[in-house]
Amino acid sequence: MNLLHLEGRVLFLQGATKVISSSQSQAIIQCGESLVILSGNEIEVKKLELEKGEICLEGNFSNIKLGEQKTKQPLFKRIFK
Repeated sequence: MNLLHLEGRVLFLQGATKVISSSQSQAIIQCGESLVILSGNEIEVKKLELEKGEICLEGNFSNIKLGEQKTKQPLFKRIFK
């Protein structure tokens, strides 16, 4: 993730590669190998340019979590631990 900027009700995020989900109460955005999980209410995507890696959201944000995306292990590794 390159930049996360919150100004009042508007959040700018650069480095986004994929919007995994978006609703009025939560948005999950992939930034390379990381995830940005935004919680709150009245969350709305205002601008989305994945070619540039830019997303702009508006809403009442109550929680912002940054984390690593979990990768699934192959089936045989999960069975034969």
